[in-house]
Amino acid sequence: MRGNRLAAIDIGTNSIRSIVVEVGTTGTFRILDDEKATVRLGEGFAGTGAISPAAWQRAMDSLSRMRKIFDGYGVKNVEAVATSAVRKATNGPAFVDAIKNDIGIDVTVIDGEEEAELAVLSAQNNFDMEGMRYAMVDIGGGSLEIVTALGNHIEEIYSLELGAVVLTEKFIGSDPVSRGDYSRLRKHVRKTLKEAFDGEEVALNTILGSGGTMTAIAAMVMAMRREGYGSIHGYEVLRSEVVHLLAMLLRRDMKGRRGVAGLNPDRADIIVAGVVAVDELMDFFGANMLKVNERGIREGLILRSLKKHRLLPASPKARSWRQAVLDFARSCHFDEEHSLHVARLALQIFDPLAGPFKLGKRERQLLESAALLHDIGYFISYSRHHKHSYHLIRHADLFGFTPREMELIANIARYHRKSLPKKKHESFARLAPPDQLLVNQLGGILRLADGLDRRRNSFVEGVECNLSPAALIVRLTGGEDLSVELFGGKLKGDLMEAAFKRKLQLVPAVPSLS
Repeated sequence: MRGNRLAAIDIGTNSIRSIVVEVGTTGTFRILDDEKATVRLGEGFAGTGAISPAAWQRAMDSLSRMRKIFDGYGVKNVEAVATSAVRKATNGPAFVDAIKNDIGIDVTVIDGEEEAELAVLSAQNNFDMEGMRYAMVDIGGGSLEIVTALGNHIEEIYSLELGAVVLTEKFIGSDPVSRGDYSRLRKHVRKTLKEAFDGEEVALNTILGSGGTMTAIAAMVMAMRREGYGSIHGYEVLRSEVVHLLAMLLRRDMKGRRGVAGLNPDRADIIVAGVVAVDELMDFFGANMLKVNERGIREGLILRSLKKHRLLPASPKARSWRQAVLDFARSCHFDEEHSLHVARLALQIFDPLAGPFKLGKRERQLLESAALLHDIGYFISYSRHHKHSYHLIRHADLFGFTPREMELIANIARYHRKSLPKKKHESFARLAPPDQLLVNQLGGILRLADGLDRRRNSFVEGVECNLSPAALIVRLTGGEDLSVELFGGKLKGDLMEAAFKRKLQLVPAVPSLS
């Protein structure tokens, strides 16, 4: 398996990032190592047009360390690219030669369009945007790449000199940022966008963002919301939150920005320029939602390398959230027949309740996912397997779900047995009140459905639900003696009754007359 380990390096204007992955037989991969070094290749670039000796040495030290990490993992193939700073530096070619001669890594200097294409590969590997018009935006230290798209079809690619380091060096000379510096910076970004799009108005609701500024915004907003999800990958930020975040950053000097929760202190000096660029982008497109892609160019390099080395299936299947859930469940050796049956029963209970309780398509997907994954904790042990399921799901990498949704799925699965949700449970307590209600409702449905397959033989073939002001009547269908399933359902109907404020009535199937 060590022969199928790949690495990728992205040498940017602000930082160098590397990733090591192990490739499975189906072309999927798991991350073994993720390294970042803030080297500031673009430091002082505006004045000299060259990589400074200090930045050069920082970069060589970091790349040498990364190479040793690759060797330790037994990596055979390394894909390395350099972007804006090396592309523009007068000593960029010499820098690339030094990396090859001193460290043994071949680096390709790519243009803005190729940067954008790599970001697109990553974005389309992580987000289901079928039927949506949106923009993929990667913002680095030196440049900003924009790709407009409809579904999986790319419309236009733009590469603009609007990186966080470049904008900071060009426009910000005061601390805290003065009103004049801020005004000039904002006008420049706005003018650059208008010129790039030739005055055309492009209306988009969503931006998929990658790069250090984007991940920093997600981490700061998560801290502002007092949320503690396991990842910022897929995190969703509203335009209003970007506006409020920028206002807060503008009030603070460098020392104050270094203390902002969620912000790496190394980024404190360039974060204002980066957030201004994102704020102007969202305003320009009329976008209300920013979805954060934590992977970006490095993952794009890995995906390109998989194709190059023919490690992808000949005809890869289109990704879907359901297939991602099933693939993860199978990797945990789940009881497929039982889990699929519990999911069917859970959805049959859900559908009549959806309208009266304002539960939509997305809530249905969360329930189905939790039902398919509720028993994966057996992979660790039977004892406390509901808690093991929670932790396995929370740290999974499921295509198409946000960190919030992953947390919801994990909680819903966790309460399929044993204790009901309680405020003293840390994982439940940190959810917002509307999400706590949703966990109670969907967890109640899953708990009941699991009870109705007590013998794991699918004896309850289906359910019909009727809602009244005082009761939820669930009629079972099936050709067997369902006494055990009735007992299991009554025992596990407690959360259902509490969540929907109805008395649960389980009605057994009427034996057919022969």
